[in-house]
Amino acid sequence: MKNDTAIHLLLVDDHKLLLDSLSEAIGREKDLEVVGQADNGREALVLAEKLRPDVIVMDISMPELNGIEATRQIIRQIPKQKILTLSMHADKHYVMGMFRAGVAGYILKTNAFDELAFAIRQVHGGNFYVSPEITGVVVTSALEMTPEKAVAREGDLSSREMEILQLIAEGKNSEYMADTLHISKRTVEIHRQNLRKKLGLNTVAELTRYAVKIGIVSL
Repeated sequence: MKNDTAIHLLLVDDHKLLLDSLSEAIGREKDLEVVGQADNGREALVLAEKLRPDVIVMDISMPELNGIEATRQIIRQIPKQKILTLSMHADKHYVMGMFRAGVAGYILKTNAFDELAFAIRQVHGGNFYVSPEITGVVVTSALEMTPEKAVAREGDLSSREMEILQLIAEGKNSEYMADTLHISKRTVEIHRQNLRKKLGLNTVAELTRYAVKIGIVSL
């Protein structure tokens, strides 16, 4: 039975063992309750809309749709949705990618559960939370951000192009992309052409290396 006084959580991670462990640990907290689980970003989009959780705990490296793009799309659909990143990645590309997408916090998987529970409560209360280990990354990136760099991001890839880029890096063919994204193969090919043109990259290998570099997929 749903506890209306608890903080309702949607957990998103492609590791089933971690999801089960987190759910078990959260179940021991009187003010926290898991109302849903997703093992990829695309499923997270559906459940976020359906369940409207108080906080989404989001991984980054997932098949089909990574956490950065899933976060961006969820925030677009539900602007006030609170999302907390739980990731093994402390690299700047991942950390700042998630904050730019709209998360309210970022915690590393190497930290204890007590810190995760604290971070969930902070984010739910309208605060930001960052693991101490990556505070330096956030501060340094903020100091490096100039108005010129902010303007340059206006030419970034669209959400659909980011989805296509991830699927290319995962080795999926155009037919698979068309079926998964519910678009025509011709539209997929147009997106692929736009990717090559915008990035100046012509081969699958080059696009894959770029996807790894910006944190869309990991090796």
